[in-house]
Amino acid sequence: MDWQDQGTILSARPHGETSMIVEAFTARHGRHLGVVRGGASRKMAATLQPGSHVALAWHARLDDQIGTLKAEPLASRAGAMEDRLALSGLSAVCAMLSASLPEREPQPDLYAVTEPLFDVIGRAIEGWPLDYLRWEAGLLDTLGYGLDLSRCAVTGSRDDLAYVSPRTGRAVSRQGAGDWAPRLLPLPQALLGQGSATWAEIAQGLRLTGHFLALFAAEHHHALPEARARLLAAIERKT
Repeated sequence: MDWQDQGTILSARPHGETSMIVEAFTARHGRHLGVVRGGASRKMAATLQPGSHVALAWHARLDDQIGTLKAEPLASRAGAMEDRLALSGLSAVCAMLSASLPEREPQPDLYAVTEPLFDVIGRAIEGWPLDYLRWEAGLLDTLGYGLDLSRCAVTGSRDDLAYVSPRTGRAVSRQGAGDWAPRLLPLPQALLGQGSATWAEIAQGLRLTGHFLALFAAEHHHALPEARARLLAAIERKT
């Protein structure tokens, strides 16, 4: 049982005195774990940091074993270490992938949009929080909890969409909401692809996606990661 791939480190925890159990999100093998022999050494510390882009080689005698991993650095994304908010964003992406995805199930579409997100956060490029918000909306699609923001669920109109039903995830216009507006979730226009967003709109959007991510988490008997809560709190402090 052998494969070679590339991906991003999501987490690493000690295993014995010298090894690490490493979790990575890979291009062709999904979320995958393996033991990195000697991974606890100073030499390997930077390579196994969450967010590091690596080349991976996995080996096991049987397919259902955890197996061993060899990791070689491709990109460190170390720029996030110098920006507290970017570091929170990097941690949130890693934690959401770890908590949401089944092991060893390929996710090529999600991987294709996640690696660019890691890159912009890793370089602390301005505007990445909006990229992160849109990524969470895409993650909901992957998980089967996608939002339908194409038209109003009540009137069928594509105009003046301002809310989302907390039950169905479908958009609702101001006219369609009527007296029900206080019971609906606000829809930031940035999620409709209409320009940039203020910090308040990004926080509003994360509360929206968070509602449906929490439904998914509850169905699978776990809570949303603390790393995501810390990111939302940091963004809310900027509003």
